[in-house]
Amino acid sequence: MNASMTITENPHAALHSRHKAVMPQWLATYYREPIEITHGEGRHVWDAEGRQYLDFFGGILTTMTAHALPEVTAAIREQAGKILHSSTLYLSSQAVDLAERIARLSGIPDARVFFTTSGTEANDTALLLATTYRKSNQILALRNSYHGRSFSAIGITGNTSWSPTSLSPLQTLYVHGGVRSRGPYAHLSDAEFTAACVADLEDILGQANGQVAALIAEPIQGVGGFTSGPDGLLAAFKQVLDRHGILWITDEVQTGWGRTGEHFWGWQAHEGSGPPDVLTFAKGVGNGLSMGGVVARAEVMNCLTANSISTFGGSPITTAGALANLQYLLDHDLQGNARRVGGLLKSRLEAISAGLPVVREVRGRGLMLGIELTSPAAATLVLEAAREGGLLIGKGGRSGDALRIAPPLSLTVAEAEEGASILEAALKQAHSELGDGPA
Repeated sequence: MNASMTITENPHAALHSRHKAVMPQWLATYYREPIEITHGEGRHVWDAEGRQYLDFFGGILTTMTAHALPEVTAAIREQAGKILHSSTLYLSSQAVDLAERIARLSGIPDARVFFTTSGTEANDTALLLATTYRKSNQILALRNSYHGRSFSAIGITGNTSWSPTSLSPLQTLYVHGGVRSRGPYAHLSDAEFTAACVADLEDILGQANGQVAALIAEPIQGVGGFTSGPDGLLAAFKQVLDRHGILWITDEVQTGWGRTGEHFWGWQAHEGSGPPDVLTFAKGVGNGLSMGGVVARAEVMNCLTANSISTFGGSPITTAGALANLQYLLDHDLQGNARRVGGLLKSRLEAISAGLPVVREVRGRGLMLGIELTSPAAATLVLEAAREGGLLIGKGGRSGDALRIAPPLSLTVAEAEEGASILEAALKQAHSELGDGPA
């Protein structure tokens, strides 16, 4: 080769190099060779090299209905031709329309809605409301929880792999109940498990030196690996909370909008003691637009006395897209589809996993399914093998040992079967590579 000639670097590798040179070192990417997703349609996406994937993660449970959904795209295009931004200092018919719908759907009486740009910001706002209303910075949270990346949200995150600092403006008290199959109560029946967790909550409150503001809980823990306690656990907690005047914040950033199939909100699996005081949402409602928010009883939402606005929360463009997305979800009963197709997919995954020692547990409901494996190494192997097979999934759990499966809610039976087949091959490959012998 002529000495003056240079080898042209692969554009994909060049982008990865540029990413590492300018982005934070702690900004994680999936895969040994990260991919760039350039476009999508329905339940499929394509990378920069033209390879097609079946998407079973939806940009971290955010593409709720479908990629490039025509109804949402049209609404965004129409609004973009009018005005993109105005702020909450001005009235917005789209924001009011969306707030009215969400208030009705929330199940919270006399509800008020505040829009944010993310789930993290929504949870920050919920913490601000609760601590102001109760005049206390003490917060109850579940072990193994995750509520966002901000300083205050990290302060209530029980999943230590996502908590880079112990510093916090809040005093957080962690209680049992987020993980059914691990820990000191795993051997108990559901009723005994609930009773033990309630006793633990009572004990924590007995030790708290002050007035606790709120309990924040994900009905199904997302980053924690799609774990949860038994149905009714949070209702049992609420009976205790109500005696003390403590607020219940339900973090529905990942469980909302019918993803669990059986319920529109995750809290409805625990509704025996009534609705939560505060509900936070994000991700799926915007279908990829930067949209989140808080729903709260009026007396809680209105407790702030200082001035407050939002520059970007509930912008004309995000609320227009979210309205179209929510309408599509309701018109096409995607909650029902999540229940039906998710049930079939879970049964298929359980059958696949039955003969594979690398799988510890299949769990979840609707189209929010988790597969806990025997090690983080196993989860990484399956993640890579699934991508090579044309399937994108997620990963989570306290130590990164769980696979997270959360496709758009319009998933078809054929696509569920296709994804399950790819996962089966990936699991068998991991089983073989880890030295457990042939599947």
